[in-house]
Parts: sequence; C-alpha cells; structure tokens
Amino acid sequence: QVQLQESGPGLVKPSQTLSLTCSVSSASITSRFSFWAWIRQPPGKGLEWMGAIGWHGSTYDNPSLQSRTSISRDTAKNHFTLQVTSVTPEDPAVYFCPSGDVLEVPSQWGQGTRVTVSS
Repeated sequence: QVQLQESGPGLVKPSQTLSLTCSVSSASITSRFSFWAWIRQPPGKGLEWMGAIGWHGSTYDNPSLQSRTSISRDTAKNHFTLQVTSVTPEDPAVYFCPSGDVLEVPSQWGQGTRVTVSS
C-alpha cells in the first residue's frame, strides 16, 4: 500500500513562503491514473482541498486560494511539494498529502504535518 509522509517546517512567519514535501513510498508518482494532492484542515474546520498533481505532471489548484499555492514534483526522488506564498494567520493547519486514482477523491492518506504561523 502506498505510504505518504508530509514534512517541512512546523513554524513559519507571516508573509513568508511555506514549503512542504510529500515523500512517497511503495508507489510511483508517475504511475498511470494516480493523483497526488494537498489537503489541509485548519483548527476546528473541515478539510480544504488545495490542489493536486497528476501522474502526467498536470497540476490542479483551488482558485479560492488566490493563486498563492504551487505544486511541483521531483520524479527522481519520488516526492511532490507544496508552496504557499505570503502566509497569513489563516494558513495554520494540519497539512496532508493524500493520493488516489480519482482527482477529487483521494483514498490514501498519511499522518499529516502541523503548520503554525507566528511572528
């Protein structure tokens, strides 16, 4: 079964760029019909789909995030990344990098990583 591990700094300052990495094991991010997503859950709120990248390299994002997100990948390292620019106090959350064979409905999840925004 695919394993996903989110990693990155647990604390970022306002206006800085948040960079997170999802390391993938037991599966290739280039496997046909696979999608690799970033989803976050702010405290006390539901899950928010941020974006995804498909096996073919095409990216998808949530327009409600006002173009502050960027998803990329490194196929040699078999990981994909998320960058959120100009972070604000509204960005703290637990960030997940789930995957699946359907863009909108990921089925494999990792543990998530918590991000705090503070000066």
